[in-house]
Amino acid sequence: MRMLAGVLAAQPFESVVSGDASLLSRPMKRVIEPLRLMGARVLAHDNRPPLTITGSTTLKAIRYDLPVASAQVKSCVLLAALRASGCTEVVESLGPTRDHTERMLRWFGVPLETRVAAAGAMTIAINGPVSFSARDVNIPGDISSAAFLVAAAALLPDSRLRIDNVGLNPTRSQILEVLSSLGFSIKVINQREECNEPLGDLVIGGKRVKNAAASGRRRRLHGPAIPQLIDELPLLAVLGSQLPEGLEIRDAAELRLKETDRIAATVSNLRAMGATIEEFADGLAVTGHTALKGALVDSFGDHRIAMAFTIAALLAEGDSELSGSEAVGISFPEFFVSLESVIER
Repeated sequence: MRMLAGVLAAQPFESVVSGDASLLSRPMKRVIEPLRLMGARVLAHDNRPPLTITGSTTLKAIRYDLPVASAQVKSCVLLAALRASGCTEVVESLGPTRDHTERMLRWFGVPLETRVAAAGAMTIAINGPVSFSARDVNIPGDISSAAFLVAAAALLPDSRLRIDNVGLNPTRSQILEVLSSLGFSIKVINQREECNEPLGDLVIGGKRVKNAAASGRRRRLHGPAIPQLIDELPLLAVLGSQLPEGLEIRDAAELRLKETDRIAATVSNLRAMGATIEEFADGLAVTGHTALKGALVDSFGDHRIAMAFTIAALLAEGDSELSGSEAVGISFPEFFVSLESVIER
């Protein structure tokens, strides 16, 4: 919805964009504000969907410093900038976000300029309006979806799993670096690039190859790494319950604004399964290794929560029941079939 709003802002007609109950609760001021600055008319009640967008064929260029580290907001402005008059600049001063849009625009021949300031802020600029041509595109496998299978194979002893053609965009693949740094066996083979996106094959073994707890310190995920791990954080919290040193996640208040409040949902479900966990306004802390117990857990209508606690159920002793399992259809409809296909009983 946020990215589509950027496209519709430059069209000579009125559009109404709506969605399901979850989507209707999402904050949209973050895209409404820059689109209005560019000259589009965007109406929404309490800055929530549905959005009524009256586009303009005379959008003006702006310089916009992202108030949140959001690739969706950045992409919205860049897509509107394709039809704006002048040089539009989007500034990422809070840390880099996912760059799929920039890579795709370059693949289609859009001239993008990227500048990095001495302080580390990134500026992406488009001088519009821009003409470009159609091209064929191959879409790599989604690493955020693959992460659930990767974690299952890494955590279950004697596992071996290979997943081919997974996107390895460096703004998305930090989950692999985190797992490797924790001592799990993750190998990347056959690395290559297609349509400006890096991809490769993953080989995962169910054996921890080193003692990541040797320092005695709890692992802490925070700061600029969080936007690049945002979809995997509930899964990492589950994984943290299996680490001797535990895991702490901070600077992740954005999780409370997803399909559900993912911090509260993760804490609730892990506690139901017997984990000791502390909740913060911007994250959580799992205090150490827990022998998880089967329990009734809830997806809260959120696909990431549903998949994360399916993996938790694989680790738990006893039966677990997941309420709202149909939520996986939002991003990975074949999740349960795929998981079933690689589990040996």
